[in-house]
Amino acid sequence: MNAPVLRADALCVDLGGRTVLRGVSASLAPGWTAIVGPNGAGKSTLLRALAGLLRPQAGTVWLGDRPLAGVPPAERARQIAWLAQQGETTGDLTVRETVALGRIAHLGLLATPGPADDAAIDQAMAHTECAGWATRRLQALSGGERQRVLLARALATSAPVLLLDEPTTHLDAPHQVALARLFRRLASSHTVVTVLHDLPIAVHADRLLLLRDGALVADGLPTQPVLQQALAGVFDGAVRLQATGGVPRVDLVMD
Repeated sequence: MNAPVLRADALCVDLGGRTVLRGVSASLAPGWTAIVGPNGAGKSTLLRALAGLLRPQAGTVWLGDRPLAGVPPAERARQIAWLAQQGETTGDLTVRETVALGRIAHLGLLATPGPADDAAIDQAMAHTECAGWATRRLQALSGGERQRVLLARALATSAPVLLLDEPTTHLDAPHQVALARLFRRLASSHTVVTVLHDLPIAVHADRLLLLRDGALVADGLPTQPVLQQALAGVFDGAVRLQATGGVPRVDLVMD
């Protein structure tokens, strides 16, 4: 699978009379990119614009060599999988039925799933460790369990671009780590873009995009000292990154 490059070119977004994104540009190729920053920085807005769910007041989102706005919706759904921060669920569906919704982009609403669809569904459920609940109803699951099912639904699309808003929400530490490992595996062939508040998870990404007040203030490797300094700065000194020779350690500054 060859993931296309997803590119933001000088995006400006206004919501409710307030400027939320200010000329943000970034090129997102295969790999795992984590978008981080304080509350209200514009992280989720940027992800929604990249998904084509928000039309910017200025700037362009490109999918490969085409403006995303000009890509037909059915094709866009096959190329880009989206996981919302507060994913919608229908309690009457079983887990497997919910994950199978990810294949609509390939099947349409009326087609019967075939072997390839079943294989994609099985693989997505295995990746997110929810296969054991296949026949359970969503309303019977905990928040963390539902989050894993919704992530499986996104993975089941087999889209080469994954845009995931707070995918670790409600998850305990073991499953947060399992997702980070999954993102690292997927990054070899997918463009994985995650909005994350969990900085200890985010620093395992290949690349960080650091936002503050709607502007991109840093873009680089988590191991780069200049990015680590910028990260401490945007969080007003409340976090500190400690170099360890590999992935930096994130500490809260309590004094």
